[in-house]
Amino acid sequence: MSKLITEKKFLIDVPEGKRKERIDTFLTHHIENTTRSKVQKAVDGGLVTVNGIVVKSNYNVKPFDKVVAIQIISPRPEDVEAEEIPLDIIYEDDYFLIVNKAAGMVAHPAYANYTGTLVNALLHHTKTLSSDNEGGRPGIVHRIDKETSGLLVVAKDDYTHAKLAAQFSKHSIEREYHAICWGKFKDKEGEINTKITRSKSDRKKFTTSDKEGKDAITFYKVIEQYEFTSYIKLNLKTGRTHQIRVHLTGLGKPIFGDHTYGGNKIHAGVESPKLRSRIQNLLEIMPRQALHAKTLGFIHPHTNKLVRFDSELPEDFKLLLEKLRH
Repeated sequence: MSKLITEKKFLIDVPEGKRKERIDTFLTHHIENTTRSKVQKAVDGGLVTVNGIVVKSNYNVKPFDKVVAIQIISPRPEDVEAEEIPLDIIYEDDYFLIVNKAAGMVAHPAYANYTGTLVNALLHHTKTLSSDNEGGRPGIVHRIDKETSGLLVVAKDDYTHAKLAAQFSKHSIEREYHAICWGKFKDKEGEINTKITRSKSDRKKFTTSDKEGKDAITFYKVIEQYEFTSYIKLNLKTGRTHQIRVHLTGLGKPIFGDHTYGGNKIHAGVESPKLRSRIQNLLEIMPRQALHAKTLGFIHPHTNKLVRFDSELPEDFKLLLEKLRH
């Protein structure tokens, strides 16, 4: 049986004040999980119009343009293959398992990541995973970002999956993250309460808002503060996409090493060549966001007892802390 090729339509209104930008560059920034080469193929194939007219790749978008882009979506494999990939499983019973995911691993196959994912590894580890998901995501109850390390719960059957998903939906799951971010905090602990919405300038990113988006609440507590960074723990009341990263960026304190939200740029010591050199060395130690999902707690779907799991910080995170302390 052949797989169906699907397509997705994107309707984008160019905002007022938008500077001149080529249509292929503009769409690359506004369509998730795509590349400039894919956008150019869509443009060359006549799948992009501006104000109802088919355009070429060198067209420059203008304020108030109405862009329509058709993205051809390659089908996922009908059967995700099991792969022998090492997993750090800190707990497992007949109903679920807790994985300490390494930074750099994607949760499930999608778009350019059809292999090497957590699901590929899980299928090699166990024959029993829930099917309460769309194809290619067996067992996956929730996700953490590719470059975030830490704990994930994986369901082995549909009943367990549904019970766990309900707890996530009700925000009753305990989720504690540890992070290193730029800057220092005046208050040693506090609450960040905003709405989070997709960025209008870059559709791959999110931003805080007072008026639109979904409610998002993060609690933070400072563990240690250094010369130009802080080591903090955060607890999520809600679970929005990129929530911690967006909330800290909104405070002007992006997570150290975060390429998407500017944490990989130097935010201190601009006038000191010696300090800039030191910071650059630290960024090389942690070439990804310094964010770890450390603790996960919830009600066991079958025993109705509270279970709580904790994980060690990964080696790159511990090394960065060591360097910051000296």
